[in-house]
Amino acid sequence: MPRPQLPFTVLKAGHVELRVTDLGRARAFYVDLLGFVLTEDDGKRVYLRGLEEWEHHSLILRQAESPGLGHIAYRVAGDEDLDALERLVRGRGLPARWIEPGEERGQGRAVRVQDPLGFPVEFYHRVERVERWLQRFHLHRGAQVMRIDHVNLHTPDVLSGQEWYTHGLGFMVSEYTETEDEPPRLWAVWLHRKQNVHDVALMTGPGPRLHHVGFWLPEPLSVLRAADLLAAAGFESSIERGPGRHGISNALFLYLRDPDGNRIELYTGDYLIPDPDFEPVRWALNDPKRQTYWGHPAPRSWFDEASLVETFDGDDFEPIRPP
Repeated sequence: MPRPQLPFTVLKAGHVELRVTDLGRARAFYVDLLGFVLTEDDGKRVYLRGLEEWEHHSLILRQAESPGLGHIAYRVAGDEDLDALERLVRGRGLPARWIEPGEERGQGRAVRVQDPLGFPVEFYHRVERVERWLQRFHLHRGAQVMRIDHVNLHTPDVLSGQEWYTHGLGFMVSEYTETEDEPPRLWAVWLHRKQNVHDVALMTGPGPRLHHVGFWLPEPLSVLRAADLLAAAGFESSIERGPGRHGISNALFLYLRDPDGNRIELYTGDYLIPDPDFEPVRWALNDPKRQTYWGHPAPRSWFDEASLVETFDGDDFEPIRPP
């Protein structure tokens, strides 16, 4: 299928904002325990990043009445791309508004939309550069989180979601899951802009809901170290799934629930996709190795529970049910 020629270029998943009910408790979990780098804390939001990241933040923790997703953000190649994206979304009748420079710390102007799946999505280009800690080894702490990698989203209509991301935004498919029906039905899809397996995954489920945010670790031993750290600090119950290896993406993983129930994945070991003619990998829904190549099967909570999404201009919705 020919790739669409679009008047903008999405580069990568840039950051995610999570709502938390106790900012101090969340900061302690992410910074003191897991080792995220603290860029800034303004009393209402905590801005964090990974060790190899030079952008001001890749994770925002926002004080709120209930937990869940604030917004997802993608970086684009140029400031003019934002105008083209605004025209695209308004042409489709989607809600959109401009985020002024500095409204989100460390970021220039951005356009925030409610996408066709119901998710609050922000597009930005300009961002404050901060010190990269990649080789400041004496400062590395916790699980040694290097960078944001992807988001995984629940939606009841994965096919429409794939069409939005591929035809609307120029994403490419790396892997997908189909049912064994005749004709088969698309169940889940992994889509990317950067050169690895995914920036975003869409899975069939009640939505819009955020299943998890994935963060990259430098090596397999870091996944095991993260589990040791959590257990030693009395947070073993925060480990929801893993360690294990996915068939999809080939990645080693550990899934955690933060103190508010928001789910993150610590992730490493997937593969490079440098070629635009890469053939997407198909998985059958009933293949037991697609989700768990090895390791214990996922618990029921991993399938049933996910973070609720903030409506475009709203800030009042029910909190996630604890596992």
